[in-house]
Amino acid sequence: MSVVTQAILKADDELRYPSSGELQGIKAFLQTGEQRIRIAQTLEENEKKIVDQASKQLFKKRPDFRAPGGNAYGQRQYNQCLRDYGWYLRLVTYGVIAGDKEPIEKIGLIGVKEMYNSLNVPVPGMVEAINCLKEAALALLTSDDAAEAAPYFDYMIQTMS
Repeated sequence: MSVVTQAILKADDELRYPSSGELQGIKAFLQTGEQRIRIAQTLEENEKKIVDQASKQLFKKRPDFRAPGGNAYGQRQYNQCLRDYGWYLRLVTYGVIAGDKEPIEKIGLIGVKEMYNSLNVPVPGMVEAINCLKEAALALLTSDDAAEAAPYFDYMIQTMS
């Protein structure tokens, strides 16, 4: 949920206008809008490159994932891994655009550990994959944009760990 939505809902719940502090928060959120859009566009436009680079990095560290019996063994499983990596990258853009981690949690992280455990997918491996996504994605951003985007990757990593 964005800062704007949070402020409006809180004020409405309390039957009042947004406070000056809430309005300042909205102003700060709106002032970073161009940066947040730029980050989301960069990640979206470079999804294939980021996913390719991250998967190469992950499978270099963990060749056992691609070996017989590994969760990315065979073309079908490998493609499913790449699909999931793209999905996690997309979740980061949702958080960046909203300026909040709630979309990441509500859309993507609720129940994810249970799902991976039920599919016998090692959660630590997914955490490693998100770390690789983070490194590949942040390398394409300016230092200021990377500093803005990094906490959303970190949130996913911490939540899944």
